[in-house]
Amino acid sequence: MSEIKAPMAGNIWKINVQVGQEINFGDEVIIMESMKMEIPVEADDAGIVKEIKVAENDNVDDGHVLIILE
Repeated sequence: MSEIKAPMAGNIWKINVQVGQEINFGDEVIIMESMKMEIPVEADDAGIVKEIKVAENDNVDDGHVLIILE
């Protein structure tokens, strides 16, 4: 099991995956908005999305767990 974490503080703008979806290393899973810029969050591991811990428009801090993979 691994976690995908927020690389910086910001807002969740768009979630590009859903629970049960298989993803690969480097896939763009979430787009964050920070300082008026869109920041893509890429998977740093391959796996199946077990849980999405955020919703669109949520505010998150640096290091906040966004997605759990199994």
